[in-house]
Amino acid sequence: MIIAGHTLGTPGYELDQALRLFKTAGLDAAEVIYQDDYAAAIRPFDIKSAKQAAASASAEGMPIVGLTPYTTSINDVDPKHWQEGVDEFRACIEAAQEVGARKIRVYAGSWHPGDADQAAHWEQLRTALQVLANDAAAAGVILCVENHFGTMTQTAADTARLVREVGSPAVRVLYDQANLTFTHDEAWTEAFEIQGDLVGHVHVKDLVFKDPDAPFRASDTARVKAEERAVMSRVVGTGVLPWTDILRELVRRGYDDVLTLEYEYRWHPQDLPEPAVGFAESARAVRTMLASIEQTQ
Repeated sequence: MIIAGHTLGTPGYELDQALRLFKTAGLDAAEVIYQDDYAAAIRPFDIKSAKQAAASASAEGMPIVGLTPYTTSINDVDPKHWQEGVDEFRACIEAAQEVGARKIRVYAGSWHPGDADQAAHWEQLRTALQVLANDAAAAGVILCVENHFGTMTQTAADTARLVREVGSPAVRVLYDQANLTFTHDEAWTEAFEIQGDLVGHVHVKDLVFKDPDAPFRASDTARVKAEERAVMSRVVGTGVLPWTDILRELVRRGYDDVLTLEYEYRWHPQDLPEPAVGFAESARAVRTMLASIEQTQ
């Protein structure tokens, strides 16, 4: 397995500094945010920024294996906004080629309780991914649709349904069990039953509940606001997620690819040790789990 650090965990760092931190923490690779106004990121529609990122990755000996855009308009029923989202993903695919990344995180549009005309938004989303799948396949890139609140694929069931409807090997599931857990959707065993054959990428993080009975709510897509949170972020291996069991099932199913430590220090720094500590501790925990699984094979 390749254990990558996510620049979500390095606010306040320039990209080259984040890559250096990942190397010092014992990580193998990096997943990099694709967004304006964030230092440890590649700027959208800016190929110079991608070239600089590629140079930094080479200099630090820390390959960039994934990009994380925050585009949500690919399910928009307004043609102009929909096209803007498609165009940003196309630019992200170009940036991925420039830096050598093989995976791009996909938000399945924007969707919240109370939104109207689900069928029309779903059709826009599916069409966008069918269009983009051709670009991704030509570039040797996989679009990975995340199990994520505030989108049309909060649940494993909806994520699997979308990926199957798109029907392209260039569109896979980004499995995020922590997201499924704190939204009170599928348990890990059920998630594998539903989408296990479609997993193309994995995000690894951990949490504890402040109130396990509190209903999930989030008015944003990228993060849960402080006043809405019923969980606290934790270093991997110190929360409620059974990561040894989850990793064992991934191995059993033949997954031997990237595990990205999605260390949420950008959103919830009050919950977590500083990045240099948290990434190193998380990486050690995951490597220990993988070693124990290997011994029992």
